[in-house]
Amino acid sequence: MSENPVRSIVHMDLDSFFVSVELLRRPELKGKPLIIGGSSERGVVASCSYEARKFGVHSAMSSKKAKMLCPDAIFIRGDMDEYSKYSKIVRQIIHDKAPLYEQASIDEFYLDITGMDRFFGIVKWTNELRQSIIQESGLPISYGLSVNKIVSKIATGESKPNGQLYVPAGTEKEFLAPLSIEKIPMVGKKTTEILHEAGIFDIRTLSNTPVQKLERLLGKHGSELWLRANGIDHTPVEPYSERKSISTETTFGEDSKDLNMMRTTLLKMIEEVCFTLRQKKFMTGCLTIKIKYSNFEKETKQCSFSYTSSDAVLMEKITALFDSLYNKQKYVRLIGVRLSNLVHGNYQASLFEAPEKTQSLYAAMDKIRVKYGQDAVKRMLGNNSD
Repeated sequence: MSENPVRSIVHMDLDSFFVSVELLRRPELKGKPLIIGGSSERGVVASCSYEARKFGVHSAMSSKKAKMLCPDAIFIRGDMDEYSKYSKIVRQIIHDKAPLYEQASIDEFYLDITGMDRFFGIVKWTNELRQSIIQESGLPISYGLSVNKIVSKIATGESKPNGQLYVPAGTEKEFLAPLSIEKIPMVGKKTTEILHEAGIFDIRTLSNTPVQKLERLLGKHGSELWLRANGIDHTPVEPYSERKSISTETTFGEDSKDLNMMRTTLLKMIEEVCFTLRQKKFMTGCLTIKIKYSNFEKETKQCSFSYTSSDAVLMEKITALFDSLYNKQKYVRLIGVRLSNLVHGNYQASLFEAPEKTQSLYAAMDKIRVKYGQDAVKRMLGNNSD
């Protein structure tokens, strides 16, 4: 039997994606410090230009602090409809050319092109794909190419902005060795502090540290970090599928025409599926409602929108869908909701939709649910009279 071929994994990341889309619409802002996000006291930075980053501004920072660091920054509220549109444009280009790909977030993709080197030069092929994306979308994009996801992602980071970097098989440790530990995904502020206190500052030192020591310092996280530092990652590229969905439905004990009860039930269902959505680190771009009447007749209606994982956004949309679909003359047996057109991503992509206080509230509520169960915390749902 022949051995498994050496993998060829590409990581592609659109550079300062939100900013780049805005510059297509307002090219006169090129070269200026731009911040996408709310400019109010409680606003949050969703993205920023490289010019703003030079002042220390970064995503998820409060707008108040960003203004202090970069007083001349230009704030743009953000337009998720536009960002979603361009994300889909790029995804379609990749879909048409790549044998297997995964959309990791609204602006990030993994491609598995293993075996293509028998027919094409994999670097040449990836360069041509990158150029196609730049020409057809007008957006800058960087990539890393190596034997696995983790090394390719780090390589993309090193190639930015608007660059490309190939790490040939067998050179992973050599490539990673001189880099700082912060370059490894999953190494945050707290982990960095712990490792620095242990005298570990670069990936070379981290890769040579005994696994047992790292586990004492970081728990189970330590062994996974050791693998990453040594360029080891067997994570597969998960095929993209529009069919991924999260859904729930409720069958009433008795058929009902109680509008308030049905609306409240729908809002609770949205709360439930949104929690699942965020736990799985997804955002949704399509919401569907299903109503089954007492005579078993079934009706559905859906709407598409910019990617989000916000309870508030989806509660507003489900209420509108229900009011436009429900025949008030009929008794209802069952109602259901489904979230589809899912992409990997966290709430950062919707940071400008809500103030920092709201972000913290979602995080706190989700944390309580994880620890004590889905019903441990609930929001007050008002009764809407018709």
